[in-house]
Amino acid sequence: MTKVKMLATVGLLVVASLAFVQGKGILFPDWSAPTKGTYKAPSAEVGTKATDAQPWSVTTVTSSIEGKTLKGSAKTAVGEVVDLSCYLQVGKHGDKHRDCGQKCAKAGEPIGLLTEDGSVYTLIAEEHNPRRDGQTTFRQVLIDHMAQVITVHGTLSELEGQKVLYVQGFVKQ
Repeated sequence: MTKVKMLATVGLLVVASLAFVQGKGILFPDWSAPTKGTYKAPSAEVGTKATDAQPWSVTTVTSSIEGKTLKGSAKTAVGEVVDLSCYLQVGKHGDKHRDCGQKCAKAGEPIGLLTEDGSVYTLIAEEHNPRRDGQTTFRQVLIDHMAQVITVHGTLSELEGQKVLYVQGFVKQ
């Protein structure tokens, strides 16, 4: 094998192997832009602002074991609403994936927020009893905002590497 062929083969192997290495950041950032909004100018704002003094709702505190919730802190994040099943499996997001993401979310797949630095937060309605009893509209709000960059106010809970934003303010009236 000539040096040129050997160098070409090594170069091809390096490029191919780099395709399988994922660094930090958004997966496939240029594949599809969000449907609406940008990280600097989100298209909507959702959730009631929590405070560090009272991060959890009354129903969450009363539903906790011995009145002890896990640690939570007030958090506001800007990101794209994504269907977590497709994003974490194959990297799909943005306008090209809006319809599929909405279908997955309607079928019960988890919904998340993808921030500009590639962090991913699972989004969940915060009020424990109304969430459990199907008395919140949060899932539908997220389905409506699928593939859009929005601002989300909530309570951050982190456990074993999982980041979740619990969002208040969507109990059915």
